Amino acid sequence: MRLKSLLGSVAALTIAVPAFAADPDLIVLDWAGFEIPELVQGYVDAHGDAPTWSLFGDDDEAFQKVASGFRADIGHPCSQMVSKYRDAGLIEPWDVSRIPVYAQISDRFKESEIFHDDEGVWFIPTDYAYTAIAYNPDTVPADDVASVQVFANPKYAGRISLPDNTDDIWALAYLATGVTDWTNANEEQFEAAANWLREVHPNVVAYWADPSELTQLMAGGQVQVAWSWNDGVALMQNDGYPVAFNREATEGASSFFCGYVNFKNGPGSEDKAYDFINAWLAPESAQVLVDNIGYAHTNDAGMAMIAPEDVENAHLSAVDGTLLAQTPIDTQMRDRMVETFEQIKAGF
Repeated sequence: MRLKSLLGSVAALTIAVPAFAADPDLIVLDWAGFEIPELVQGYVDAHGDAPTWSLFGDDDEAFQKVASGFRADIGHPCSQMVSKYRDAGLIEPWDVSRIPVYAQISDRFKESEIFHDDEGVWFIPTDYAYTAIAYNPDTVPADDVASVQVFANPKYAGRISLPDNTDDIWALAYLATGVTDWTNANEEQFEAAANWLREVHPNVVAYWADPSELTQLMAGGQVQVAWSWNDGVALMQNDGYPVAFNREATEGASSFFCGYVNFKNGPGSEDKAYDFINAWLAPESAQVLVDNIGYAHTNDAGMAMIAPEDVENAHLSAVDGTLLAQTPIDTQMRDRMVETFEQIKAGF
């Protein structure tokens, strides 16, 4: 497996940067780190250049950028943001008859009515990964991290880091309070999850914004236990840091997936947008994704081409225990989650 060094390329993952000028006929609003021409090799082969990428580091940041008037042709949000783009009237359906590989995407990523309805398909799922408990096995007994309640354990006060990410933090809080499907969470369950986060907050030494930040915290010994993405753990292990990953805590772990939306009135070529998506979904792209990003591809045929040890080393194999999927939720509820999390971080 050829995962990039964490202290190198990943260090810029959440830094907003200007567009990479390449093919001017297609502007892709994408996560920093995903501007990898080999991920869309078929597009490069057909057009002689990669598209123009404009990069972001946070889903809410990307939405605000588009809502404020930034024009791109396609964007790469995670699933829970699709309804927000739809409600704001910023996207239009894809014509999947022009995306033959769409049929190869695993059905588990296409089920939501937010992604497809009578008007068409609004979201093309492309990549997924996991969030679970990362810990230092030299200093933290495995029994201590058998449950996500480790984050409320006063033994680790000041040695815990949680993600500065609305969706991951609430996935953890819901799991900790017995909810495994947040789409059905009621008021009582929301308040229980919020109160759990308030209880945990004093134990948190830092809310990490990207894998490189978490690595620095763990490598320096400041953080012993964290709620982490799988790619960050694999990169830490690749760089020789003592870290283990428990994806089968008593309460479970979480999964998230992302994909592409088609912006209304994009300034570039609609034909090239379809060329881009077809290239991204090609089975050959799966190995590039795992090697460079540490995420799994939604095209199961592509994942089947990857050596099992590569999948295992990236912590992308199937999770046997409970898994809270970060699927779309009501936009008003997610806005409330954002606001409440900000209040909790501020001590309220």
